[in-house]
Amino acid sequence: MAPQKKLTEYERMRLENIRRNDEMMAALKLHSKAIQLKRPRYSLISLLIQLNLTFFLQFPFPRVSTKAYSVKSENKPKIQTPIVIRRSLRTRGLGPRGDSVDSTISTETEPSHESFGPISMADAREGTPSDASFVQSLIAIAQMEVQASREKLGRTKGGTFLNDACVGEGKKESSLRLESLYLDPQNVARVVPGRITDVRFFPSGNVKMIAAGNNVGNVGFWNVGKSQVHLYRPHHAPISGILIQPHCLSKMYTSCYDGILRLMDAEKEIFDLVFESDESIYTLSQPTNEANCLYFSEGSGGLTIWDNRIGKRSSHQVLHKRRINTIDFNCENPRIIATSSSDGTVCTWDLRYTDADKVTALRKFTHERGVQSAYFSPSGCSLATTSVDATIVIYSGVNLEDAAVIYHNKQNSTLVSTFRAKWGWDDLYLFVGNTKRGVDVVSAVERKTVMTLESPHLSAIQSRLDTHSYEIGMLAGATMGGQVYIWTSR
Repeated sequence: MAPQKKLTEYERMRLENIRRNDEMMAALKLHSKAIQLKRPRYSLISLLIQLNLTFFLQFPFPRVSTKAYSVKSENKPKIQTPIVIRRSLRTRGLGPRGDSVDSTISTETEPSHESFGPISMADAREGTPSDASFVQSLIAIAQMEVQASREKLGRTKGGTFLNDACVGEGKKESSLRLESLYLDPQNVARVVPGRITDVRFFPSGNVKMIAAGNNVGNVGFWNVGKSQVHLYRPHHAPISGILIQPHCLSKMYTSCYDGILRLMDAEKEIFDLVFESDESIYTLSQPTNEANCLYFSEGSGGLTIWDNRIGKRSSHQVLHKRRINTIDFNCENPRIIATSSSDGTVCTWDLRYTDADKVTALRKFTHERGVQSAYFSPSGCSLATTSVDATIVIYSGVNLEDAAVIYHNKQNSTLVSTFRAKWGWDDLYLFVGNTKRGVDVVSAVERKTVMTLESPHLSAIQSRLDTHSYEIGMLAGATMGGQVYIWTSR
């Protein structure tokens, strides 16, 4: 047996101190008290500090030069790590430059005890506690649309042609007079708190209702001209997409930067969980002739196709080097899509070949900085892009070979959301907000801004726009303060 090592005087003192401290901790029952405390900031060490126990300072360590340390009297509460946003800037497609992401939209989220799984509409509602009247109104609107569609189908089969049946499906020309557009003060409302990231009209000829999402996960509903607004919070990060189902207006998809995709079903009174990802979802889209599949950008440059019939991805391809900001379908050929990206490119793709190992773009257009949007015209013959480099480019021709560059928003500000030019009700005009609180009207024929919509009732910059599918001349402008302005034709 090896001889026991002789302890030094310092080691004997150290062991004696350890034994004495263990006895004191056992007498005070500190271990049991620490287990009973559930909040993480009350650790064993903090208990010792609160009880003014200073015996840890009695260790006979060698004397060294001392420094004065200032100890804060207040303990900062420990911030819990958010569950939903747990990815680096690189994996989310974000970068340090302003052209890679809308820098005015915060991707930080609050800790949520209910980030995953279905959420009832009653629990998600904010403001007034009861939402029964709103839910019933949504169901009634949906039933009204179904009945109107059946009557329209019957008249069409009977030989009656409806002139307004093409509205919302790409009419080439409309009878809109730009000078007739105006802003009624009754058509102004604050729909959500904070910055609006997406706004959509309900695709209905019988109701004029909008849905708007903001940068903290709220979704607000407003029946234009009415005073009451219905506010919900199904997410806890910026809303990146709102998709109202045209065949059933009581159902609406919402996507979010937290990687969550939900389905609001008013008949079931629930925000159901459809899909969740470890990557952020930046935009959401769907072709008009296909109700079973959803198309959304996921992570850095990825395009995901989700099939609701099987409840899983049917395809996922990385199409860009950085995040995809918009996905748009050609109404004349829904197999063709256009994607805009923060990598400074816009590409057109044929969906029939997205399952291949190596996907090749049909056309690729390059900008100096990130591209915030790319939308096909109502006829599908032109493509308009909006870039952070202060340009709007209209591509036309058989192969989109003709490019017209229109300079816009030269006083671009990082304090407002990036602009996205939207087509009107024909191939003639584009609408885009400006930093002077107006809406510029860009002529695709003259290739310049021909007028600006202005009103004394405007108090904020309109960075997000949408046009009503069935009401020519009805334009929604959304702001960074949560207001929505509805322009109408006299």
